Amino acid sequence: MEFERMTEEPGKYRHLEKMSISEILNNINQEDKTVPLAVEKAIPQIEKLVAAVTDKMLAGGRLFYVGAGTSGRLGILDASEIPPTYGMPFGLVIGLIAGGEQAIQKPIENAEDNKTQGWLDLAQHQVNEKDLVIGIAASGATPYVIGAMEESRKRGITTGCITCNPGSPISAIADFPIEVLVGPEFVTGSTRMKSGTAQKLVLNMISTTVMIQIGRVEDNRMVNMQLTNAKLVDRGTHMLMEKTGISDYQQARALLLKYGSVKKASDAAAAG
Repeated sequence: MEFERMTEEPGKYRHLEKMSISEILNNINQEDKTVPLAVEKAIPQIEKLVAAVTDKMLAGGRLFYVGAGTSGRLGILDASEIPPTYGMPFGLVIGLIAGGEQAIQKPIENAEDNKTQGWLDLAQHQVNEKDLVIGIAASGATPYVIGAMEESRKRGITTGCITCNPGSPISAIADFPIEVLVGPEFVTGSTRMKSGTAQKLVLNMISTTVMIQIGRVEDNRMVNMQLTNAKLVDRGTHMLMEKTGISDYQQARALLLKYGSVKKASDAAAAG
């Protein structure tokens, strides 16, 4: 399938090796400034996918991210931050990367070219029609991702995608495609730059909005966050004091630690 590969087109800046450090930094920054504007244009697409994910999760389904390289790592990053930030059980948002866990830190040769492995990795988690699978690929043509999405659709599993090229293969097979057209990269073809930044912004928007929609945030507070270190216990204590009117720090802290979250502690305080 032929499509426009914006992400592979030559960047507008030439002879980067002749630039000063200041020129390089400022030119990268100028390019990065265009990314939020590209994301803004895709908000209607993002909204549709968020609504679908929210419905699935409220009905007991899970969210899967599938990607390779930078895209896969960003999906894993987003998935891994959901339990500590919002107190969600592990396994409700899952990130999969071509090449497996080893590929998070070290590229696995040809892993992204294996069209069958994406579905095999999903199948290990007993993915089913209750779930939603989002393929992440800057190019929109990664075989590992395409294979996972094609098999998902065959089995009645809803799919979405995040890509940075228009009319790509993964957009064609996604129920809810998101295309963030950031254009050529500062270093030609280096999609860990603007494309990666765009994917990170969209993933932030998807997971944050879904968590708010399913009730994991109150006001603008992470009332279900896990108390995994001293900073978060202190933050939670102050949140609890503000929420309940308790003025004594140690009392609020003790209540927080007893119940394990701001939400549970504040509910207990309200119940007397």
